[in-house]
Amino acid sequence: MLENELSSLKVGDTAVIVSLSAETSLEQRLSALGFRVGKEVQIIRKAWLNGPLHVRLGTTEVMVRLRDAKLIKVTNCKHY
Repeated sequence: MLENELSSLKVGDTAVIVSLSAETSLEQRLSALGFRVGKEVQIIRKAWLNGPLHVRLGTTEVMVRLRDAKLIKVTNCKHY
């Protein structure tokens, strides 16, 4: 199973979350936003200059900081 960071995906890519490697408080916050192992996530937009990522988790859309997206490991990437 090939894992990538969420931050490395391109706009339109869809992948499945396999792990969150953040400190407890950040992991709880991400989990509350819908970032859970096994959940499908799609990149909608990437901001300029290392800005946040706009992602879709099911029917929810969330902005996530690039540094936080680097802590989310994904696999089974699909390119659209």
